[in-house]
Amino acid sequence: MGMRESASWLAPGRVNLIGEHTDYNDGFVLPLAIEFGCRATVSPGPAGRLRFVSAQENDAVELRVPALQPERVTGWAAYPAGVLWALGLEDLPGLTVTVDSDVPLGAGLSSSAALTCSVAGAANDLLELGLSPRELVTVARKAENGFVGAPTGGMDQLASMLGEAGSVLFCDMRSLDVRPVPFDLDAEGLALLVVDSKAPHQHADGEYAARRRSCERAAHVLGVPALRDVTDLDGALAKLAQDSEGEELVKRARHIVTENARVTDVVALLDAGRVREIGPALTASHASMRDDFEITVPEVDVLVEALLSAGAYGARMTGGGFGGCVIALVDKDTVDAATRAAVAAAASRGFAEPRAFVTSPAAGAHALDGPDAG
Repeated sequence: MGMRESASWLAPGRVNLIGEHTDYNDGFVLPLAIEFGCRATVSPGPAGRLRFVSAQENDAVELRVPALQPERVTGWAAYPAGVLWALGLEDLPGLTVTVDSDVPLGAGLSSSAALTCSVAGAANDLLELGLSPRELVTVARKAENGFVGAPTGGMDQLASMLGEAGSVLFCDMRSLDVRPVPFDLDAEGLALLVVDSKAPHQHADGEYAARRRSCERAAHVLGVPALRDVTDLDGALAKLAQDSEGEELVKRARHIVTENARVTDVVALLDAGRVREIGPALTASHASMRDDFEITVPEVDVLVEALLSAGAYGARMTGGGFGGCVIALVDKDTVDAATRAAVAAAASRGFAEPRAFVTSPAAGAHALDGPDAG
């Protein structure tokens, strides 16, 4: 087959405005693509050989095509290798994959989804596979779940691939239906401030798996397919309280059910153009993650309190938890003061100095060259 010389795609990281841990409960999430992203270029290479190069890593990773099997590749290269595996091709040609990402690592901004989605898009173009953006989401998710072995719920890939400038993406994680919802901060004189706590992610994987197990057990006890299906919260909590793990299941389920309701409340406010009014839901989401889902750490709790004290309309941790970033909805002209308040609060507790930046919804993954360059 006649392959062109190369194909390049850019895919963004994401911030989740609200809807945390609801994705694997068939629930609702409201992410936005951010301006940080990963650029991937895929080009033909020597037959039977795959080469992975990252601007962020010293050494290239090389392997033979037959070695493309789950858990045979470790480290960062497992993500792009997983994408090539997830394409499911009978005869994969030799390829070189080069990536360059400015998504902060370990901040919970989905550097991995930016990586897998950009590689999937570029490989699709180079190999002329004709996959739709939806199908590329599936490929990227399969790479993380089936090859790397990371239990992501699919939100990150949807946001990276299908995000739109000026909008958050309302995702139903059961049907995978998505709808852009207007989130034009500039027009409102607002800013979304992202503050990376720099807290190390300790035990995050084991704790994530434990939360997922609790949610599945709660759904089983309640006799529903997923916690998304709970309609009578009080009745559900009373039933869960009878279980041997009652106290824990009550808390975990209460977070998921109330978080889904907060997502739909925020969507209704944004649809009505009442952007400032989403603040209390963001703050309530944080309290629920802190007290019921128990996934926050002192570093992020302190930042949320500081940002609210500095006049934020609402603030919450975003991402899977145990570190990562806090987001705050603030008036544009208070960004500097809010940032100073966050830095001072961290310093007063002896925490690492946080890094703050302002973001607004960016475009999703797109080609960087050729006829469909975006």
